[in-house]
Amino acid sequence: MKESTSQHWERYWRQEAQVEEIYSNEDRLLKHLLDLPLKNKWVLEVGAGSGRDSLILARNGARVVLLDYVASSFQVIRRLAEEDGAEVICVCADATRSPFRDNTFDLVFHQGLLEHFREPRDLLRDNFRITAKNGYCLADVPQKYHLYTFGKHILIALGRWFAGWETEFTPAELEHLMREHGFQVVRTYGAWFVPGLFYRGIRFMLRRSGLARLPLYPPEIWPLSAMGRRWRRILSKYRWGLYTTAMIGVLGRKIHTT
Repeated sequence: MKESTSQHWERYWRQEAQVEEIYSNEDRLLKHLLDLPLKNKWVLEVGAGSGRDSLILARNGARVVLLDYVASSFQVIRRLAEEDGAEVICVCADATRSPFRDNTFDLVFHQGLLEHFREPRDLLRDNFRITAKNGYCLADVPQKYHLYTFGKHILIALGRWFAGWETEFTPAELEHLMREHGFQVVRTYGAWFVPGLFYRGIRFMLRRSGLARLPLYPPEIWPLSAMGRRWRRILSKYRWGLYTTAMIGVLGRKIHTT
């Protein structure tokens, strides 16, 4: 059975230490997090990776802790934090048995993590435990009905997927998991790949082969770029539009009742 292991991620961060060459999450998560009351509040990013979203939260006054189970990612995080002048705490531990007390964090969030667990409930159970009463938890994952899923599973079957193994979720499945573990769903969102999957794939292959280095964001082609923005605005107004996106997320809240 294929698994996503620490060896996969150690290798990934050795190869991708220059995170400036990797697509960020842009504002996909941050536009749902920056309007939360997080100044002087404790925030945990689980499976932190490069920690770029957390560094922005720290810049905005949050007290940030980053957890990962591979130490190599912390080299990237510490370099970026030093360049940014941000203060963060790095903890190397298992996200399903994190070394924190119950009700510790006002926000727990992760992106590109839940899909690597054969049993995602183990992660969400611990997320709920360490989220403070009336605190928030955000999970961001790949959306099932997308070309990305098809291509990814071909690479997994061939043993060529960078992370070893991962799954994907529909919006309804992710909402159900969050509710099942005690969170009240605040909102569900989706986001498309911009630039698209085809360009990203070509850019990655050329960069890895050493043949060429394409820019992260190619020059816009009018009127295609304008049409793309218009369609994304239209689709974002409808629930079914979530099923056309590449990535989805659910923001949940741990409601405390007396």
